[in-house]
Amino acid sequence: MVNFSLEGKVALVTGASYGIGFAVATAFARQGARIVFNDIKQELVDKGLAAYKEEGIEATGYVCDVTNEEQVNAMVARIEKEVGTIDILVNNAGIIKRIPMIEMSAAEFRQVIDVDLNGPFIVSKAVIPSMIKKGKIINICSMMSELGRETVSAYAAAKGGLKMLTRNIASEYGEYNIQCNGIGPGYIATPQTAPLRERQPDGSRHPFDSFIVAKTRGPLGHDRGSDGSGRLPRIGSLELRQRTHPLRRRRHPGLHRQAAQIVLDTRRRRVDENTAQEALPRRGKGLFVRTGRRRRPFPRRTASKRPNY
Repeated sequence: MVNFSLEGKVALVTGASYGIGFAVATAFARQGARIVFNDIKQELVDKGLAAYKEEGIEATGYVCDVTNEEQVNAMVARIEKEVGTIDILVNNAGIIKRIPMIEMSAAEFRQVIDVDLNGPFIVSKAVIPSMIKKGKIINICSMMSELGRETVSAYAAAKGGLKMLTRNIASEYGEYNIQCNGIGPGYIATPQTAPLRERQPDGSRHPFDSFIVAKTRGPLGHDRGSDGSGRLPRIGSLELRQRTHPLRRRRHPGLHRQAAQIVLDTRRRRVDENTAQEALPRRGKGLFVRTGRRRRPFPRRTASKRPNY
């Protein structure tokens, strides 16, 4: 794998005043991208601008609520006028409320869904029209898009929905050369996870914090935090590298197993011998598979295009 350049690209990272968003934007900037970001309050935008300045990065910040469609449309229009057309969008802005499900009000649940799921939809919708033929969208989905834990029912539901929104955008706009991918960070030491690292009234660690520290392995298999330091993965910096074709990745093969199976089956025109005896040609867009009881449609092979990264 080799480093790649983002020279001349404009990257919008939502909620990037600090935390994961700030680290992602900083990594983009080091590869040559022009950084624009937003936050919900002016004080947070000012804090972000100061942090970027300390890193020697010239960034542009905007006050915008990602759940307000009018504000988002106005921000995108300003960015295109003042900076340029957005080439990369990272839907990073999000909130979490750690409240047991039966104690969480419907209003609190809706607020998390609104920021963590509706927000990415609204921002993506505003950016996509100008992004045709050259855009990249990255959604921060969280490991909770795959897992469930106590007290985060709204957050997990929102991130699970965001994972499926990611797939839908990729399917709907892939023909326009817009790639949409999701990232599921684990337990990272950011301000949002700070409450999990606070000592309980009895002096013990938070149950989830203890679980993560116990499962986080250090060099030579030693548990991190076993000395009571509670060291956790931190987003100090990120390094960007060219990635391989998604169907050739090995780190998380399960995520691509279904897609790979479809590609292999359609290329070879394989028919399940247990249910089908023959595949008959048919006029139109497919094949009919004779099963002995009734005929069911079998998709015709389609050309598989390698994504343009």
